Amino acid sequence: MGVFVFLPLVLPFTAWPIARLAEQHLHPRTATLLLTAIAAVLACCSTLCLGLVMVVGTAQLPGNPLPDGWSDPEVRDALRYDEVAGRLAIPVLLTVLASCAGTAWRHRRVHRDAGAALGTARPGPVVVLRDDAPYAYALPGRPGRVVASTGMLSALTSRERRALFAHERAHLAGRHDRVLLTVRLAARAHPFLRPLRTAVTYTAERWADEEAAAHVGSRKTVARAIGKAALVSRGTPTPGLTRFAAAGPVPRRVAALLAPAPAGRAWPPVFTAVGLAVWTAAGGATVSALSSANSAVTLYLVLHAATFSA
Repeated sequence: MGVFVFLPLVLPFTAWPIARLAEQHLHPRTATLLLTAIAAVLACCSTLCLGLVMVVGTAQLPGNPLPDGWSDPEVRDALRYDEVAGRLAIPVLLTVLASCAGTAWRHRRVHRDAGAALGTARPGPVVVLRDDAPYAYALPGRPGRVVASTGMLSALTSRERRALFAHERAHLAGRHDRVLLTVRLAARAHPFLRPLRTAVTYTAERWADEEAAAHVGSRKTVARAIGKAALVSRGTPTPGLTRFAAAGPVPRRVAALLAPAPAGRAWPPVFTAVGLAVWTAAGGATVSALSSANSAVTLYLVLHAATFSA
């Protein structure tokens, strides 16, 4: 396997340039899907890399549960490894797995508790709760539901309410809860991927903003609705789901809606800053996937031979 097994641990750095450029220059839908895919590939490859390093680097340790043939000198010659790196990979991999499991469990708990809180509400795609606290969010499920409080609805005009419901329905239609969970898990798997999580959190909101603007036929109406909702809901606790005026770059979202609609071009020109960043990130993800596959196949073939020859 050689040095190739370590490449997936450093290649996530190639995704940094695209994080901010994608927010500014790509259509929000394209940016969200592209960044999520890159984050998922790089996170899976880096985690696989840790697992391979751990197996190869610790096969010779006393008391390990691996087959005896895996620690033979011939195997160690065929699979160059660093014993220190192998031992360090154990706590790192366990930390990554525990962190990802905790994130997935919290995600599931939030959705379960939010769904249980609506157990007595009338069935339907929209749930209006009698609550003076202003909030609105999308609750995924079968079927997905849009939840809004009377406190939030009373602060908006009829057209702004349409924008609110269209925004939350866009979150449900785009499966943004899964997108956000993916980038959260990726950021837990590798710290270099945290800029992608931040970027996708923003572009997913922008995607829903653009869908709402197309539905109501007015970008200014959506911008006003977002601004009002952000002002009235400041300090209001929420269940941790995608929200209409979530804490974050609300001024940037409003400014984007007051500007011309983003171009629908799916892939930017190569010889631009964002184009080069896209190709760099895509190339890093591709090399990471190929390196991981090569290392995994090599490890399997060598250890499979060692197992049956022992």
